[in-house]
Amino acid sequence: MTSPTTPPLAPAGTEPARGNPAPLHYPMPRQCPYAPPEEVTAVRAGGAVPRVTIWNGVRPWLFTRYEDARVVLSDPRFNADKSRPGYPLSSAVALAETAVTPTLLIMDNPEHDHYRRLVLGEFTVKRAESLRPAVRAVVDGCLDRMLQGPAPADLVTGLALPVALSVICEFLGVPFEDRELFRSLTHTMNAIGGTTETAAAARQELQEYLECLVAVREKHPQQDFISRMAVKHLGTGAMDHERLAAMALLLLTAGHDTTANMISLGVLTLLRHPTHFTALRGDAPGRLADTVEEMLRHLTIVQRGIRRIALEDVDVNGHLVRAGEGVIAAVNVANRDPRRFPSGEEFDPAERAHGHLAFGYGPHQCLGQSLARVELQEVYAAVARRIPTLRTAVPDTELRFKEDMAVYGVHELPVTW
Repeated sequence: MTSPTTPPLAPAGTEPARGNPAPLHYPMPRQCPYAPPEEVTAVRAGGAVPRVTIWNGVRPWLFTRYEDARVVLSDPRFNADKSRPGYPLSSAVALAETAVTPTLLIMDNPEHDHYRRLVLGEFTVKRAESLRPAVRAVVDGCLDRMLQGPAPADLVTGLALPVALSVICEFLGVPFEDRELFRSLTHTMNAIGGTTETAAAARQELQEYLECLVAVREKHPQQDFISRMAVKHLGTGAMDHERLAAMALLLLTAGHDTTANMISLGVLTLLRHPTHFTALRGDAPGRLADTVEEMLRHLTIVQRGIRRIALEDVDVNGHLVRAGEGVIAAVNVANRDPRRFPSGEEFDPAERAHGHLAFGYGPHQCLGQSLARVELQEVYAAVARRIPTLRTAVPDTELRFKEDMAVYGVHELPVTW
């Protein structure tokens, strides 16, 4: 946080003298659970590119403007390999990703493009739309059970988690009865306060589980992602068991954790904006799609930034990042940049938030975004239609927001109707 004795922030295109104390630590406590810290928003408004201090003393550059974040996420000279010296890790547990078979998240070309091309056909808009009836059935089943039970109920365990887990398990071909194992291991892998060792052990356990499942699906294929990839690629050498399991691990953990948090935090946001909540009860698919895009922009639950390290000197719209320096693209702040999104800090589905960075940007943009959109559209519409009297059962001050996790959300969301 800045103070009268803190050196002024450098304007875009300049930098503080190297070796001087950084003017900001990142991340920092937020004043409002729904918005980025005011100090970071002020950096974006002032056009600054500060060098910040993170948990382990590394000092990356913090990019908060929309156009700057797009450069960081798309320029191939910024590398995603977390094992490189000086990489701005988000926490100690983030290093666990390098302890086992790497996923697409920390791969770079040519390896990244090779494996991404092998699976791209599974993540088209057309395929996601073909899954909509199945997603709708899952959502309705979860709502049936929640409404038949006692109120208040926890929307996280009653709706958000079971929907997200059911859909991704069905898509991948992973037994849903093992959902508690996946949820528990993902929690350990994403808990900011954990250790590299515990996170790596959880990741390894899940990797081994999925390698066994890949072997089973190779011999006895079904109508699912793992089976299709096993039949198509294992015999050709384009992919081996270990890599396919790592791909499934990424999709399973990221696919359910991010979606579950967007469901719960998104419903909470709709309850805080009753006009938009009521509007979803109509039959306007365009309104529903715009609401989901605006929700993704407004919440941007990857709130510790997307991180990279420069392989060589890179000019980011006038700001020089030197080889070996780390950078953070604060996408949650960039997604509220009024130069790109007129709504800025407000939640306004009428502004049409297409082009946001909630799914990232560039070569590492989220593979499963089309399926995530289908899930969010079906959940928000069903909740608005079937539980018009829904409301939170506790004040906001009693909600536990996930400041302690890699993906933002709420730990529980008690609701009644």
